[in-house]
Amino acid sequence: MDASQYAALTAWLTEAGLSGQNETATLTGFCERLLAAGLPLARATVLADTLHPIYEGRAFRWNRDKEETALTEYGRSEEDAGRWQRSPFFQLEESGEPLLRRHLKPETDNEFPILAELRAAGMSDYIALAHRFAAEGIIGDMDCVYSSWTADARGGFSDTDLADLRRLVPLLALTVKTASLARIASTLVETYLGRDAGRRVLNGRIARGVADRIQAVLWFSDLRNYTRISDSAQPEQIIPLLNDYADAIISAIHENGGDVLKLIGDGALAIFTADDSARACQAALAAAAAARRAVADVNRRRTAASEPTTNMYLGLHIGEVFYGNIGSKERLDFTVVGPAVNEVSRIASMCRSVDQPLLVSSAFAAAIGEPKKLLVSVGRYALRGVGRPQDLYTIDPSLNATDT
Repeated sequence: MDASQYAALTAWLTEAGLSGQNETATLTGFCERLLAAGLPLARATVLADTLHPIYEGRAFRWNRDKEETALTEYGRSEEDAGRWQRSPFFQLEESGEPLLRRHLKPETDNEFPILAELRAAGMSDYIALAHRFAAEGIIGDMDCVYSSWTADARGGFSDTDLADLRRLVPLLALTVKTASLARIASTLVETYLGRDAGRRVLNGRIARGVADRIQAVLWFSDLRNYTRISDSAQPEQIIPLLNDYADAIISAIHENGGDVLKLIGDGALAIFTADDSARACQAALAAAAAARRAVADVNRRRTAASEPTTNMYLGLHIGEVFYGNIGSKERLDFTVVGPAVNEVSRIASMCRSVDQPLLVSSAFAAAIGEPKKLLVSVGRYALRGVGRPQDLYTIDPSLNATDT
């Protein structure tokens, strides 16, 4: 690679990092430019751990003979751990060395499974590189960018090719790290604040006291007899129980356009927004029906495993709320506040008193439009902390849950 090719590639990498280009596009462009510069590159892999509640990391694989760079998200399973421990990258991690190189021959087949696979595919040379972060740059387990580079030319990579890779791949690693950190930030805020709230925070809505006045359908749900179950179940059963039901309920909310803002023990606070209030109400009812079906599936699985089961109580309301940053200078929460939030929690708590799994406010019933025919009144009630009594409604018990 001559000086002008090197300068052009470093400039392109810098621009890719500054523009926020994703890892897949960056690796593809980088490999194509190495090929154009004369390197006999046939395959390349870049991987880095991440900070994600499910995945431990992401691997990007480029193949000269395929049209797309492949993305694999790996987890924390025994299978994933075993694959890692049998890889050249694990040897780099254990040894602390920055480079491992093998000219692919029959005698290298037994060293690492990947070497035998590559040689069988016609590859001739393999280089693995580790680019480690300083302590201040480590996020969770993301402390290094690993990469591998494979040639299929008869003599493999030349000494000049190796020198070019050692000069250029650190810049690629920095670009990958930049993209990964942006994704980590997005994942964390959306996981812990909720999808819409997370996006608002990342868009700069972080000033204390800044809140929007919005009209929203409010969802407040919790689990039936949770206190009794938590008192009688084994401690190690409580978190799996909460996770099983939270997964069922939150997935139903998300699939129907809602945003979960807060998890409070066994409870969930969510909102549904739309330009048309009737459409937001209908989305909330659709989520309620989906959640009931999902909870029923959870109960069947847990019953078969002789594990404790429960059901969902749900209150739905519509009203005006303030949506934004509330809290102290040191600790803010992005959530909704206002009388309507207090009201929906009181409605949910009434489910126990009237022995109904779902209650909606009179305001919700008035706003929903045509589907109001699905609702029947359960009576007029004074809610604690709410000034005036109101009628509460539930789904007509003569209707099948799937009709809602």
